[in-house]
Amino acid sequence: MLPQTDYRHQARTLALQALYELDCTDHPVGEVLEARLSAEGVPATARGLAERLVRGVLAHREALDTLIHRYAPEWPLAQLAIIDRNILRIAIYEMGASDGTPINVAIHEAIELAKTFGAENTPRFINGVLGALAAREDELQRTFAPPSRL
Repeated sequence: MLPQTDYRHQARTLALQALYELDCTDHPVGEVLEARLSAEGVPATARGLAERLVRGVLAHREALDTLIHRYAPEWPLAQLAIIDRNILRIAIYEMGASDGTPINVAIHEAIELAKTFGAENTPRFINGVLGALAAREDELQRTFAPPSRL
C-alpha cells in the first residue's frame, strides 16, 4: 500500500487503468470501477478520487475531446494512443472541471503517468498539449463552467 500522501497518484493510476479498459471494451462502468477499486490495499481516499475522476471524465468526454482536438490538431483523436488520450482527458478534467487541483499539479501528474504508461515520446507530447492549454486557463474555465441562469 502506498503512503497516504501518494493516494492521489494511486487514484490517477487507477482512473487511467479504468478509462483505458472502458475505451477498449464495452464493459459496464460500474463493473470496471468495482474491479479496479476493490483491490486489497487501495485506501478509501484513493477509491473515492479515482471514481470521481472516471465519472467526471466520462460525463465531460465530449468537451474534453474537443479541447484535445483543438490543442493537438495534428493528431486525430482516433489516432491517438488510448493511453495518451486518457491521460489528457484526466489532466484536462482536473485542470478545468475538478475543484482544487492546481494546473501545474495536473500537468506534472499527467507527465508522470505518461512516463509510466506511455511510449517514449508520450511525456513530451502530453506536456506540449497541456502546456498550450494551460496558457488558455480562461477557455478551460468557460468550457467547464455550469450554464448560467437567465
